[in-house]
Order: sequence, then C-alpha cells, then structure tokens
Amino acid sequence: MKRIFMFVGVCTVLFVISCTSHHEKEEAESKFLVTSPLKQDTSIVQEYVCQIHSINHIELRSQERGFLEKIFVDEGDFVKKGQLLFRIMPKLYEAEMHKAKAEADLAAIEFQNTKSLSDSNIVSKNELAMAKARYERAKAELELSQVHLGFTEIRAPFDGYIDRFQVRLGSLLDEGDVLTNLSDNSSMWIYFNVPESEYLDLMEHVTDITKMDVSLKMANNKLFQHPGVVETIEADFNNETGNIPFRATFPNPNGLLRHGETGNIRVTRQLKDALIIPQKATFEVLEKKFVFVVDDENTLRSREITIGEELPHLFVIAGGLNEGDKILLEGLRKVKNNEEIDFELVSPKKVINQLELYSE
Repeated sequence: MKRIFMFVGVCTVLFVISCTSHHEKEEAESKFLVTSPLKQDTSIVQEYVCQIHSINHIELRSQERGFLEKIFVDEGDFVKKGQLLFRIMPKLYEAEMHKAKAEADLAAIEFQNTKSLSDSNIVSKNELAMAKARYERAKAELELSQVHLGFTEIRAPFDGYIDRFQVRLGSLLDEGDVLTNLSDNSSMWIYFNVPESEYLDLMEHVTDITKMDVSLKMANNKLFQHPGVVETIEADFNNETGNIPFRATFPNPNGLLRHGETGNIRVTRQLKDALIIPQKATFEVLEKKFVFVVDDENTLRSREITIGEELPHLFVIAGGLNEGDKILLEGLRKVKNNEEIDFELVSPKKVINQLELYSE
C-alpha cells in the first residue's frame, strides 16, 4: 500500500512539471520577434553582362599580290612592334625597284649634263627644266617601287598576340586578303549596356560618371584582380532596347583577359542614409509589398511599402516606413491584421548582422 502511494506521488510531480514546461513553451511561442528599420549608409552592387575587347585588335592584310613565301611567327605568339611576321614573294617588286633605280640614275646623269650645258649657255633654260622634271619623276618612280617592295613584308604595327592564320605557306594572296589578327591585350576595353532608369540613378549619385570605379566578374564567377574605370559613355540611347552603352578600361598586366571573352561588370553605387529592412519581414498581396507595423497598443497594422532597391536578404525602403517604426520580423503567417500580440523587440543591427552571417 505504501508503494502505491509513493508511485502516485511521483506521477503527480511529473505531471505538474510537464504542465509547467508545456505552459512556458506556449508562452515562448506566442511571443513574436519585432524589429525596426535600420538607417545607415550602404552600397548597391549592380551587374551588367559585358563584352571584353582588346584595346587594339586589328586584321593584318596583304597589301600586294603574290605568293606567301615565308611565315616568321606561329599562332598565339607574342610579337613586338616592327617585328617581321610574313613575307610575300618579292622578286617581281625587287626587279621593278632595280629598274626604277637605273632610270633614276640615268635621269640624274642627264640632268647634270644639261645643267652644265645650261651654265655655259649652250642649251636653254626650258631644256634644263625638262631634264630636272624627268629626274624628279624618275626619283618618284623609285620611291614608289621601294614602297611596293616594302609592302611584301608584313610587320607588327604594335606589341600584341597573333591570332589564328587565315592563310598557309605558299598561298596565292590578292591585295587586301586577311592573313591573321593582332591583339594588344595590355589593357582591355569592356563594353556593357545600362538601362535608362539605372543610368539616371547613377547620374544622381555619381558626380563624374566617367571616373567611376568598376570591377569585373569573369566567366568562372571569380573577380578579376584589377579594378577598372568607366571612361566613355556613348552619346545616344538605343531606341529599340532603351540602353546606353558604357565602356570601361581595365589593366591587364598578366594577359589573363583575351579579346572576345564575356563576363559581368559590377557597378557599386553608394546610398546615404538608406532605410533597410529584412526581406523576410515583408509579404506580398497582388504584387504589392506589405509589412505588419506594431502600433502603440501592440496591435498589428498591415502597411504598404515601396521598395527602392533590393540587396541580398534586404530591401531598401523608398516609402511607407520611418526609422522608429516597429515591424513584425517573424511569424507573419501566424497572425492577422488588427491582432494584438506579445512581442520581443530585437535591435535592427543585430537582425542585419544575423542575416549577413546567414548569407555567408
């Protein structure tokens, strides 16, 4: 009998403990987390698809007709300014130059003889002038033949990388045929298009948009180690797309970037005294954003807000909230409008820091 009373006593104690624990858990669950908008300076990072171009990228073409006699470089080679790359068979142009030189020498001799006779008043001044004209014409023909001979050697106009060959040794070339491309990759021009609305936002926050620093996210989603600067904006918007092209210049000392690559330009824009709230504190009704604001009587009131900018896990508020407003942070699906709640106020900095930790 004594054992029965002891058993009943233990059960009673356990029941009381269980009821107390359950009651405390219900109280904890019924207390909602509330915070306020955070007002601080922040930055907005916007990305734009871009095309990467060499600062100098040209086609090397034949300037004379003939057979390709010699190739002095290979595809992908780095060449220096003035380096000999190709030679077109020069025999014909060498012969023409020798002929022109002989005619120039002959004209020079005739001119000197005529001048001597003119000085002795044996021939007229007109004959001297004609001899001089023939000599000048012969010199011009010699210079022209030397130019044509020089065109048989294709040299690099600047330092750069040789692209794929479009011809092979022994190819018969016509004037203007493409031999290869040459790219100067010491610096890169990167082109990207900015929509009109974002262009206007940039103009509001940047004093000199052509000195704006930007970064490049490459195709492997890694950031290029050197920052760039926007140097040029085209004059007109494209009426079909509503965009305006920008051009940024990036140094490329290690030659990592090549002509024709793609990536994303990252433009950082500073926002002063931005009003920030967590995205999870909002809900959507008919494509409009709302929050639950807690009034002085601890009652929830739904309020429409206007989103100015979107950040990872955060919204920048353009209208509808003030810095001191209290907004419901969690449990939005468990409450309804005009409902009185018991809440715990969490500092906005703590909330934002937890979101940043979560995003990492």
